[in-house]
Amino acid sequence: MWNWLRSVAGGIDRVDRDLVRRSSRLPRTPADPLMKELGNAANHSLLWVTAAAVLAVRKGPTRRAAWRGLAAIAGVSTIANAVAKPLFPRRRPAVDLLPEHRRYRYRPRSSSFPSGHAASATAFATAVAMESPRAAMVVAPVAAAVAVSRVHTGVHWPSDVLGGAVLGAAVAGATRRWWPVSEEVYDGPGVEIDLPKLGDGDGLVLLINPGSGVEGEDASEHLAQAWPSATVVYPKEGADLVEQLAEVVDDLGSSVRAIGVSGGDGTVAAVASVAAVRKLPLLVIPGGTLNHFARDIRVDGPTAATLAAEQGTGIEVDLGSVEIDGRTDRWFLNTASLGGYPDMVRYREQREDRWGKWPAAGAALVRVLRESRPMTVRIDGRVRRVWLLFVGNGAYQPRGFAPMLRGGLHHGTLDVRYVRADVPFSRLRFVLAAMTGALHHSRTYVQRSCAELTVQVAGDPVLPATDGEVGPAGRRFRFAAHFGVLQVYRPRLSRAMRD
Repeated sequence: MWNWLRSVAGGIDRVDRDLVRRSSRLPRTPADPLMKELGNAANHSLLWVTAAAVLAVRKGPTRRAAWRGLAAIAGVSTIANAVAKPLFPRRRPAVDLLPEHRRYRYRPRSSSFPSGHAASATAFATAVAMESPRAAMVVAPVAAAVAVSRVHTGVHWPSDVLGGAVLGAAVAGATRRWWPVSEEVYDGPGVEIDLPKLGDGDGLVLLINPGSGVEGEDASEHLAQAWPSATVVYPKEGADLVEQLAEVVDDLGSSVRAIGVSGGDGTVAAVASVAAVRKLPLLVIPGGTLNHFARDIRVDGPTAATLAAEQGTGIEVDLGSVEIDGRTDRWFLNTASLGGYPDMVRYREQREDRWGKWPAAGAALVRVLRESRPMTVRIDGRVRRVWLLFVGNGAYQPRGFAPMLRGGLHHGTLDVRYVRADVPFSRLRFVLAAMTGALHHSRTYVQRSCAELTVQVAGDPVLPATDGEVGPAGRRFRFAAHFGVLQVYRPRLSRAMRD
């Protein structure tokens, strides 16, 4: 075995030396100083951090690509410098193998294998390609040039670069275990249906919440121009939004053909409950700082909503409900929760624009687990002590308590997750399992899918949260998934799904 390994290593060494000799015979060109500068720019991944900052300027795939790229670089740099280089020490190419004009004045002294520059460049380019193939068309050639420059300037053997590239691609691919790619999670729109064409808005009751979204941005004028015949409703201060809208719809009677809403997730959830009860289709115009439901049904902006209304096309989606102490029913589009989960979401959303969703979610989880108090609950007949409980309308990804992406809303299931507090060192064990991607083997974490869930809380009443709205308090909660009870407008042409 050892003889065979030595033989393979010797063969690689001979190929490396032959390739470096061939490289040394290349004629001098204007690209030689550029190769040196490119390698300097990539020191400490500064080139990729700068590229990530540019990509993160705009929300959407490029921002996700930036954060995934930085996560991949952090992982591969740690592995390459702290693990691979100490385990596989190797001398760098001799100084005199290449002409002087291509050499660095100060050469690296660490192990030649693997190339850290090639590892970081490949990790970043691969991660960017997962989220934004268009951005990768620009990043990939630069990453390839950085990798080639390490051989061209004589600081690495070709096999060092190849090894670094393989390591970088592997680490970038491994980020999927913690952070799934949104398009891979999405499993289709569900049942497509024909809905009333709204034209100029005749028969449309449109609720506009000017308080949603970024301060200073009010879409009222634009929406009034898009649907001039619509009945426009604005929330009254101090009034119950559901009751206010329901009264308007009931007064108009059979002339109402659809209900529209411009606002964030909280406003959309309230309006959706009115639409579902009265069996009217819902037109969603994203207008909040958080538009998770609109994103999940692939209505990314006013253009997509307008097109869907013109076409009269849509889909059927599920709604979740929670019955509190057998008296109060609350509908939810996205999530419901008990315990510290609402605090975790609030903390994450306050920081995700600056930190990115994954770092912000990790910090929020650690904070909530440190500060929250466990609840004693009976979940479908079994007594547990839990830190927090999450119930999603539909299946979320990734596993663990940072659910961010939803594949579809047409399966009639609830995504139930909770962290147990009745296991020794439960918080520490949960965090370690989440960091290593081993939650499916952890006793502290439970995740399952079901159509109904009953939770009985021992002790004082607790406050539930549904789509960011809190209360009323209770001790007995019955969660249920309602298959296809809500019709929503959605364009069928994929090219129109982006605003």
